[in-house]
Amino acid sequence: METDLKADLKTEPVDLSGLTIDRSRDREPARRRSRTWLWGAAVAVVVIAAWLVRSWGTPPLRVQVATVTSLSASRAAAVLNASGYVVAQRQADVASKATGRLMALYVGPGDRVKSGQVIAKIESADVAARLAQAQANVAAAKAALVQAQAAAEEARLEYERKRRLLDAQLISRAEFDVVEARHTRAQAGIASAEAEIAAVQAAVRSAQVEIDNTVIRAPFDGTVLTKNADVVEIVAPFGSSATSRAAVVRIADMNSLLVEADVSERNLDQVTLGGPCEITLDAFPQTRYRGIVDTIVPTADRAKATVLTKVRFTEKDERVLPEMSAKVAFLSAPSPDAETSGATRIGVPQKAILSREGRSTVFVVRDGRAVETPVEAGAPTNGFVEVRGSLAAGDRVILTPPADLRTGMPVKEEGGNS
Repeated sequence: METDLKADLKTEPVDLSGLTIDRSRDREPARRRSRTWLWGAAVAVVVIAAWLVRSWGTPPLRVQVATVTSLSASRAAAVLNASGYVVAQRQADVASKATGRLMALYVGPGDRVKSGQVIAKIESADVAARLAQAQANVAAAKAALVQAQAAAEEARLEYERKRRLLDAQLISRAEFDVVEARHTRAQAGIASAEAEIAAVQAAVRSAQVEIDNTVIRAPFDGTVLTKNADVVEIVAPFGSSATSRAAVVRIADMNSLLVEADVSERNLDQVTLGGPCEITLDAFPQTRYRGIVDTIVPTADRAKATVLTKVRFTEKDERVLPEMSAKVAFLSAPSPDAETSGATRIGVPQKAILSREGRSTVFVVRDGRAVETPVEAGAPTNGFVEVRGSLAAGDRVILTPPADLRTGMPVKEEGGNS
């Protein structure tokens, strides 16, 4: 019975491998998710890289730009608008009349100078030595003149004595002729000594002029615009040497500033001499200046079919500088509000307005890139459009923007003619 019980308790070996959990099926979705994420990240990197290459590797698009400006009632009523630059009518590049090393420079950009004021000096040791030599020659020539005069006096006295003796027939005619010739030579010696003095005195004046040429003076009252040479550099007159400095400084008379603007021949009849104008500078777009037409140059530019006009500021402003860009509105009557006060209305050239998807927009240049800016445009007046939006006076907008221009594209300004 016990044997049978043991037989009953005997068990067969059991395979437990089937009881393990198969995790390969769980790892497979994770691997697929990891691969999908990696592929997505790679695609994003490629897209970003392509955008960066397109954005930063593309050469800048050359565009014309104009400055957003304030509009006034007078500008809206202007009969003609033109652009130009502030130009000093009295301006000079001051150079040395002698060649030498610049030893001293007493002025710099922005300094005001008076006519005749010493602004620089060049080395003068060599010409000073020539002046001293010429002065010594003058002293020597004067001493020679004294000797010649003494010799002439001696010859005169001898001549007088011999003449009396000749009259008394106490000497021969031949002996008297010798004395007479000596007297004549003595008189010629005086004339020669006087001529020598005149020559060496001229040499002194020439050396003095050379000394004066080493001193550079201001030709008129004005303001120093630029400094073109530094101390110890070699300076020379204009055109004398390609390796030396010519103009030491540039000086302009700030009281002679005018706005020079080109006007088309077709519109010249709308400009009258002495007529009122309103001037706006790109540097100060919110400031308006009164002006009058000072000059209409009596000749035309054949290539551009324009006539140069010069507009004078009615009131002076020290902020106005030469070569500033300016816009001129020629008015039919003087403007009562054209004062140096701010304006709330903003205007852009009509060529800057672009219509996209039924809305008006402009492209503003910021940090060398185009930025699309929606605006609300009003009615055009004399080539300008009053706009409302996020623009501000002084912003630079692109004129006639290309149809494919987009925000972020690099652009290079070429200037505008608005």
